[in-house]
Amino acid sequence: MPASVAGMSALPPAPFGRMITAMITPFTSDGGLDVPGAAALAEHLVDAGNEALVINGTTGESPTTSDAEKDTLLRVVREAVGGRARIIAGVGTNDTRHTLELAGAAEKAGADGLLVVTPYYSKPPQAGLLAHFRAVADATGLPTMIYDIPGRSGVPVATETLLRLAEHPRIVAVKDAKDDLAGSSWVLANTGLAYYSGTDVLNLPLLSVGACGVVSVVGHVAAPAIRAMIEAFGAGEVGRAIALHKGLLPAYEGIFRTQGVITAKAALAMAGLPAGPVRSPLVDATEAERARLRADLAAAVLDPAAAGAGGAASASPRSDTAAAAAGAAVS
Repeated sequence: MPASVAGMSALPPAPFGRMITAMITPFTSDGGLDVPGAAALAEHLVDAGNEALVINGTTGESPTTSDAEKDTLLRVVREAVGGRARIIAGVGTNDTRHTLELAGAAEKAGADGLLVVTPYYSKPPQAGLLAHFRAVADATGLPTMIYDIPGRSGVPVATETLLRLAEHPRIVAVKDAKDDLAGSSWVLANTGLAYYSGTDVLNLPLLSVGACGVVSVVGHVAAPAIRAMIEAFGAGEVGRAIALHKGLLPAYEGIFRTQGVITAKAALAMAGLPAGPVRSPLVDATEAERARLRADLAAAVLDPAAAGAGGAASASPRSDTAAAAAGAAVS
């Protein structure tokens, strides 16, 4: 392959690494924070190939954890993984003052960066979003990732707003769950923002328009395959990347048949990993949902070695976590 073509396929810089999982928060059977479980799960996820973890994000059930629990979780995970992975603290709320408090606490707890979701429910105008994100970025010395997810927040971060936010020296990245490849392409073409896919099924499509990596939920069970897909695409092995993407599709579908936290925790529990129950108003997966999830994971091809360089995927090897979950008895 000519050097110029190979260079074109290289991925852009990734300020937080390329393979990131938004970690669930393990709870005990009585609903308390499972501190040893959180440490063990974080180590497991890093061993599986995650370069960074989002702690206290939506998948971490941040709406139902206290500020004290958030602080404890950050400190425990920071100590558990040491310098082997970056720790990104979810600090976004729909109250700017509270978000600033969480950002300051996260910096003190040892976070490497901040994830700030669009303020939800109150549906601020774009001027309000601009002021909110700038205030958070001004509050600490940490690099900041904006989380654009209008399906949850009720309002998108407009292209013009993103262009203006990109001028801030500490606003360096976007977790993009807007599912608008055209809009994302425009921002990527006109800013230096690093884009991370926040919708697992669009991981490869977003890489194709210039994203640098992913912030995944399915990474709890499929980090090796997702990371291999990213690396294959970056190396110009597009056929292999597509094969890996196709093999991942049943897992993507399975984890998001219901709310992602519910199924991610179910998959981890079936694999014997720390998870515990979800907190209300979420509810744990039903027996039928667990059975369907197990079938979805069994249908996925999650071992990177199962996708050949020519694009063909063989039938069944999976990541250890997914294999254990797929083969577990419904409890």
